[in-house]
Amino acid sequence: MRRPKLTRRGFFKASAAAGVAGAAVGILAGCSHDNKDQVSDPVVVDSDSAVSVTADGSPYEYEDNHGFTLEGTWTLPLGCVLRPAEGTWVPATVAGSSALPAVKGGAFSTSSGTLSEVVSAPKGAAATTVIYDVACSDSVYAWVELDMSSRSWQLYAAKFSDGALSGDPQKLWDADSDYDPAPIACTGSKVVWQVMPSLSGKKTSESSACYLWSTGDKDARKVVESPGRFATRPTVSAGNVILSPRVRAGEGTFYGVTAYSASDNMSTQVDQLVLPAGVKPFRATRVGDKFVVSIEASYSSGGLLSQMGTYVGTRSGDFIKVDREPSECPAGTDGLYLIKSRSSYMVVDSKNQKYSSLLSIDRSVDYGEYPARCGDCDLFVTFATVKDADTGYPASVTVRAFRLGV
Repeated sequence: MRRPKLTRRGFFKASAAAGVAGAAVGILAGCSHDNKDQVSDPVVVDSDSAVSVTADGSPYEYEDNHGFTLEGTWTLPLGCVLRPAEGTWVPATVAGSSALPAVKGGAFSTSSGTLSEVVSAPKGAAATTVIYDVACSDSVYAWVELDMSSRSWQLYAAKFSDGALSGDPQKLWDADSDYDPAPIACTGSKVVWQVMPSLSGKKTSESSACYLWSTGDKDARKVVESPGRFATRPTVSAGNVILSPRVRAGEGTFYGVTAYSASDNMSTQVDQLVLPAGVKPFRATRVGDKFVVSIEASYSSGGLLSQMGTYVGTRSGDFIKVDREPSECPAGTDGLYLIKSRSSYMVVDSKNQKYSSLLSIDRSVDYGEYPARCGDCDLFVTFATVKDADTGYPASVTVRAFRLGV
């Protein structure tokens, strides 16, 4: 493991020239975790070695409404889309009242039920620039702006408190269309983002990297390098950041679902689960001391973890399997896991070997309620677009909060 050197800084000047991606803040020299890090062995176990929750002969028993209690319901304007977050405030994109801006950055409080406007308009001058994605904790707010014409993008962040920016926005990154808009996450006072070359751009052979910036810092840190694209977006859970970089680059295509400690700027690798060769994770997070990993497709080799489904376990090979087509990132707490498949959630209680279903609210569209939580949480938050009872047209967004526990 190599820590960033604090004695000098590397500056990458932002530019709109083709094929350029760069930081608008200083980047500390070095990288905490590069492709020379030692990694654990791939986990290849027999296909029948996991406990399947719903299979014939499973020790798990179904029980209605087990593991969750509805604690709150709120109605938001049509067009609100919430993003997963760890704290009281949940980031949201909000439809503008006119064509410009089409999208605003907002935040919803699970304590008061209020929706606050945080970023009223993009900072970019072009009329084709929109707020593309948002993330927040209770202390920092971050957003990505995308020029819909040129496909260039910028990442901004600022201190955040009580539903409003409490500091001047800082531009953290600037890139053109050769790089995908950065997947972002926030935890505590930190912003984490991934910079990856676009699959259709001119930089496809470049490595990807994950960066971290804390409010008040002049410099960001390059914390993880991946010799290829990350398989999943960054997630945060109980003080850890979970990434899925490429590992063992000289041996084939391997992905290592890895938890890093946010408390020391991701210098410490907490745990890792390396999937079989060629198997790509679809969603990945961590609940308690176990990884929760979803596999979207079935592969011809690789044993248990090469089959479609969601798996709860560690590299020791002791897994629980949910045989459902995965959808969004799982969440849960203390042996209780919520896994979305189509329009409902399966709630799995591994301690008492019971499971239940959390059904979508009436008249929700498409695939029902989407999660505004990912990873460890004791208050699970969902949102859904709901149709009007008379017209049948989408009319509003319903947010629900469920207290978890048995």
